Amino acid sequence: MFGAGNEGRPDGRRARLRRAAALALAVAVLTGAAACGGDEKGDGDKGGQEPGADSKAPASSPAAEPGGSGDSAGPGGSGALSQRDLTALAFTDGEKIGKYTAGEFTLGAPLGEDYTADPATCQPLVSLAKGATAFDPASEVHRNVDVAEEMLGTTVAVQLRSYNGDGAAGVMKALATAGKECAGGFVENRAVAKGQYLKVEQVKAPDHGDEAQAYRFTILDVKGTLKLYEYLTVVRSGTTTLSFRADITDTKDIGKVPDEVVTAQWKKFEAGSKG
Repeated sequence: MFGAGNEGRPDGRRARLRRAAALALAVAVLTGAAACGGDEKGDGDKGGQEPGADSKAPASSPAAEPGGSGDSAGPGGSGALSQRDLTALAFTDGEKIGKYTAGEFTLGAPLGEDYTADPATCQPLVSLAKGATAFDPASEVHRNVDVAEEMLGTTVAVQLRSYNGDGAAGVMKALATAGKECAGGFVENRAVAKGQYLKVEQVKAPDHGDEAQAYRFTILDVKGTLKLYEYLTVVRSGTTTLSFRADITDTKDIGKVPDEVVTAQWKKFEAGSKG
């Protein structure tokens, strides 16, 4: 209905029944808002995409399998981190970050290869999955972060990707180009629908890593009646990127990717890398 982060929920403590209830309530919220003439501000990844639309997306590229690529060169080296090393630097299933809880996506990585942009230059704003840029990740880890007690709360897709050579820096350049050239909007082609990005705005990025970029997206819902908002922050440290995509199953603007989530993941990554 709204964002990528809401398409695959962590299993275990957050039961699937909770997801079903959330979807039902989200439909009621949107229907009611539209009935009230709503051009209300809201947040959402992919502007009202159908739930589960990205369920075909692979959890990782073939090169990202355990024991696959990676020279374990560390964040300042020229080789990608191995899948094992990258996993150790990411949030763990059930890890608490303030009011938030981290978990794995039950449906695999959000926004995979089925999500493309028109024009193609805008692709890094949609997804940094394999094929998004000229540089494919050698290893990647995906985590879903939300508030366990909130069916319609903020959700953040946290994705760590490590690259060989100058791949991570190349990805950031492609992202910066997309941010500039796609500022006036673009079309997102989804597995079963299309989404309209009305505006791409660069916002204040955190002071982490070697470089960082942050964006605010204004998106139309699938009915073309509501303006929704989503936030993307990407931090690069050496050969690795840490991306955070925040949305909410509601019609309000959350303002930014939650600072506590970005900071906690960065500190864990930084401490683990030094260790």
